[in-house]
Amino acid sequence: MSLSAPVAAEPPPVRVAGSYRRMASLFFANRLAVTGLVILAALLVFCFLGPLIHHTDQTHTNLSAANLSPGTGGHPLGTDDVGHDLLGRLMIGGQTSLEIGVAAGLLATLIGTVWGAISGYAGGWVDALMMRVVDAGIAIPALFLLLVTATILRPTVTVQILIIGCVSWLVPARLVRAEALSLRSRDYVQAMKAMGGSHRRAVFRHIIPNAIGTVVVNATFQVADAILLIAYVSFLGLGVPPPKTDWGGMLSKGISYTYDGYWWLIFPAGVAIVLVVCAFNAIGDGLRDSFEVRLEGR
Repeated sequence: MSLSAPVAAEPPPVRVAGSYRRMASLFFANRLAVTGLVILAALLVFCFLGPLIHHTDQTHTNLSAANLSPGTGGHPLGTDDVGHDLLGRLMIGGQTSLEIGVAAGLLATLIGTVWGAISGYAGGWVDALMMRVVDAGIAIPALFLLLVTATILRPTVTVQILIIGCVSWLVPARLVRAEALSLRSRDYVQAMKAMGGSHRRAVFRHIIPNAIGTVVVNATFQVADAILLIAYVSFLGLGVPPPKTDWGGMLSKGISYTYDGYWWLIFPAGVAIVLVVCAFNAIGDGLRDSFEVRLEGR
């Protein structure tokens, strides 16, 4: 009678769907995160669908209708110093602020993720050199770099996305590098290297996907920071050129009329900036709690 070798039991299947359902339930159980998601959705509808309903001329000036108070002449939020309808201006400015903020935040997250993953995985002198670059960049205030580049280059939407993205990737790089230092010693990474897998495969197929929780959560905070940065730059008069505008530019124009009692030139844009930044931060907190539960079972 021949004895056959025992067959190794197959590992139990990973319940990916159940894990994501649990993450979603934890996220939606966070009332603050849900509130942030609702606020963000409302702002997106307001900024991108609102102009289709509330038609306004944001190109030509009408000095005879300048600085009208809210509700006067068919303008729910009044008009600015050149007669532009402020409600329509708030929608158009929100489009610019959200486009620059989201695109710059994602660009910063992408650059920082790749940089940090390579640095943490490589280790040694490569890690030391790459992190000294990050330390040097963090030592220089991002607002200072933005102001310098904005005075040299014409501040179009594309230019501001590139500038903000290229000065905001340093924090994501440090976070992902810390994750990579832990992940590079995991069994599945060592097994892949023993089978002849390339370093590129290790970084892009194992390190980055397993650090996705840190990446996604940080991306929401990067978007919020980018929106604040564009508001800072625009408030100092270095925003996108007219007839385009953003919420920071609206604040910059309205601040000179504060003492004349034209409060409606400041409050709508200021409230919008506060709401969108708080919304992204609340969503980030909810995602962080959800991904922490996912990582506990990894």
